[in-house]
Amino acid sequence: MKIRKAVIPAAGLGTRVLPATKAMPKEMLPIVDKPAIQYIVEEAVNSGITDILIITNRGKGLIEDHFDRAPELELALSSKNRDDVYEQVVGISKLANIYFVRQKETKGLGHAINCARDFVSGEPFAVLYGDDVIMGDEPACGQLIKAYDEYGLGVLGIKKVPESDISKYSSLKVENLKDNIFKCTDMIEKPQTPEEVLSLYSILGRCVLPPEIFDILDNTKPGAGGEIQLTDAMKELAVTKGMTAVEYTGIRYDMGNKLGIMKAAVETALKHDEIGEDFKAYLKDFVKTL
Repeated sequence: MKIRKAVIPAAGLGTRVLPATKAMPKEMLPIVDKPAIQYIVEEAVNSGITDILIITNRGKGLIEDHFDRAPELELALSSKNRDDVYEQVVGISKLANIYFVRQKETKGLGHAINCARDFVSGEPFAVLYGDDVIMGDEPACGQLIKAYDEYGLGVLGIKKVPESDISKYSSLKVENLKDNIFKCTDMIEKPQTPEEVLSLYSILGRCVLPPEIFDILDNTKPGAGGEIQLTDAMKELAVTKGMTAVEYTGIRYDMGNKLGIMKAAVETALKHDEIGEDFKAYLKDFVKTL
C-alpha cells in the first residue's frame, strides 16, 4: 500500500530551550526565515506524503495559524506588488492536507502516536519527530518509504550516536542487509548499563509504521520516565516480525537543544539563496576576532 499519511508529534513543552519556548512552541523557532516545523512538513511532502496530522497540545495554536491562510497579510502583500513573498505565504497553506489533534495529557511519544489512530485509518504511515529537522539532498522520510516498499516491514531511521550519549537514546540490535540498510530484531529505550547497549545505532527522528502498532500501544505499559514509549511498542514489532532500519543520509538538527538550533540556523544561512554569500563573508571576518 502506498504511504500517503504522516504524523508529526509536536506536543512537547520545549523545556530544554526555555525561556524562548515559554510562549512560543519550539517547533516554530525560526531557521533563517522558516519555522522548524515547516522544514519537516516540506520533507514529508517531498517524500510523497499528501495527508499530515500534527499532534499538538495547549498553547500551540501558532502552528495551526502558520499553515492556515492569512487574508489580511496576503492582501497587504498583493497591494504592494510583493508577488514573490505573496506566493510563498499562500504556498504554505497548500503544502498538503494538514490536520491537527491535541494530546490532552503528555504521557509520552507512544501515547501521542496513539492519538493518530482514527487519522491513520488502517494504513501504514510515516512518523516525523517534531524536534528533528533533517537537511539533505534526498528527504530522509522518502528514504524510509523506499525501504518499506522494498521489504514490507516497519522502518526505522537510524544514526550512530557517541557511546557517551547512548543512554539518552534508544539502542538497536541490527544486522546489515546491504549498503545503509539493516534488519532490526531488538531495541531498548535509554539503556542504563553497558550490558543493555545493543549497538550505538539509535532511532533518530523518523520511522514508518504499520497500523498494527496501535493495538500494541494499547497494551504498552509506561516505561522510561514513566511515559508510554513508542520504542517499547516498536520493540515488539522488531522481536516478533523484524523491522528494517535505514541509516539515512542528511544532517539532523535537534531543535529541542540550544546548540542544535544554532547549528541549524548557521548552516542553513550559509546555503540560503538570498543571504548565503553575505553571511559567509560576515562569518569569515567574525572568526578572525575569536
